[in-house]
Amino acid sequence: MSNLPFNLSDVYRARKVIGPYLPRTPLFYSRALSNMLGFNVYLKLENLQPTRAFKVRGGVYFALIKRDEAIRKGLIAASTGNHAQSVAYAAKLIGARAVIVMPHGISQVKVDALRDLGAEVIFHGNVFDEALDYAMELSRREGLLFVHSVNEPLLYPGVGTMHLEVIEDLPDVDVVINPIGGGSGAASAVVVYKTVNPGIKVIGVQAEGAPSVYLSLKENRLISTGYARTIAEGLATSRTYEYSFNILRGRIDDVVLVSDDEMLRAIKILLETTGQVAEPAGAAALAAAIKLRSELMGKKVVVMVTGGNIDPSLLSKIMTSY
Repeated sequence: MSNLPFNLSDVYRARKVIGPYLPRTPLFYSRALSNMLGFNVYLKLENLQPTRAFKVRGGVYFALIKRDEAIRKGLIAASTGNHAQSVAYAAKLIGARAVIVMPHGISQVKVDALRDLGAEVIFHGNVFDEALDYAMELSRREGLLFVHSVNEPLLYPGVGTMHLEVIEDLPDVDVVINPIGGGSGAASAVVVYKTVNPGIKVIGVQAEGAPSVYLSLKENRLISTGYARTIAEGLATSRTYEYSFNILRGRIDDVVLVSDDEMLRAIKILLETTGQVAEPAGAAALAAAIKLRSELMGKKVVVMVTGGNIDPSLLSKIMTSY
């Protein structure tokens, strides 16, 4: 695992820093899903974090490492929801200002959660990348400390702590399935698992309507589609980012694409079998596991449930329509 920008010892260090502030999330064995799919299904329940998504691990680590500068300048981030909550939660934890730029059309439940955390919310653009460019401009103009959702190296060791917990709870895991939006979750996965045991397979999942990373890895070069047509806000990125791509390239075992319908069906299956609530991106790994069931027979498979911030009206519609 040479030529990596961070390593397993960085992840251990991050856990020591964030451990007092964030809970260890359960790795839950689902007998119902295991019987249904024909392999052992373990759910890593990151939907049980205080912000109901894994990204808070990275945000809290960043804020604690940069505490003095963050309090002095304030934090700014662009996000479709979960990175925003991560930064807002972390800012509140250390007593810093938080400004969040979001594209129009984000679910109200995510906006309300941000305001509850005391963040200032600004809407700009129709896709994430337009909000991102505007946030970077505001950062320069107002002197705020910018927290990039993908290209910020400090996020990765923090995010990687969820995979450290997995390997401690299930040392003989065969396969880990992790959604890919910008790639911090999957990139930290390959660092942790491949360092411990190169034989552990790491499979990424992207939305069919936002396949930039999938295409980039297939062609071994940075590809940005310029579009993100998916209901899964956490996967709705229209470009591939160099930082995460360079970690994933040559290390991740596979990336699969899932449709919005497959994610919505997975949300319903997850709720009916386990009582766990996931947003579309948070159910993407289960959608992929269902799609790959013939390849996974008899294996121990960890399905990362990365987020549970779903609009109640959408959840209600899924439960009656799928």
